[in-house]
Amino acid sequence: MQDLISSGRKKALIVLGHVASEQSGMRYCAERLKTFIPEVPVEFIPAAEPFWSPDAPVE
Repeated sequence: MQDLISSGRKKALIVLGHVASEQSGMRYCAERLKTFIPEVPVEFIPAAEPFWSPDAPVE
């Protein structure tokens, strides 16, 4: 995760949102769904972190 202290600011805010906290579970869910409904294509598509600082954008 990225915070304001790492970009040289005096205060920090760490936000743990849906992407960081749920991505591993969604990957597992996609793999499990493949076993339940093999005739339907299921693919996990990772999401990028939506929060960033202008001083240190997410690549």
